[in-house]
Amino acid sequence: QVQLVESGGDLVQPGGSLRLSCAASGFKFRDYGMRWWRQVPGKEREMVAWINSDGTKITYADSVQGRFTISRDNAKETLYLEMNSLKPEDTALYYCNRVIIYQGYWGKGTLVAVSS
Repeated sequence: QVQLVESGGDLVQPGGSLRLSCAASGFKFRDYGMRWWRQVPGKEREMVAWINSDGTKITYADSVQGRFTISRDNAKETLYLEMNSLKPEDTALYYCNRVIIYQGYWGKGTLVAVSS
């Protein structure tokens, strides 16, 4: 059974940094491209970053380009999102997911709040 568990969210001041993790299980993690998404209540979910299965190709949303870094450790079946120079507008619930989403499944997400 596919399971994705996000962690690492916290309350941080503007300009601060966080590292999110996504522990994957129930599928062959190394075979799937992965994405980080974020969602603010009342708004559509926004794709933040994408990484291919072996980590050689990466893309970012314009809003996070140059500040966020996506990476993965296929041996540990874990996806990461390094977030620097955080802004209040980065406040959201952050989710990871496979590019090919399994039966509409989403994890619970991890909350990032950027505020002074």
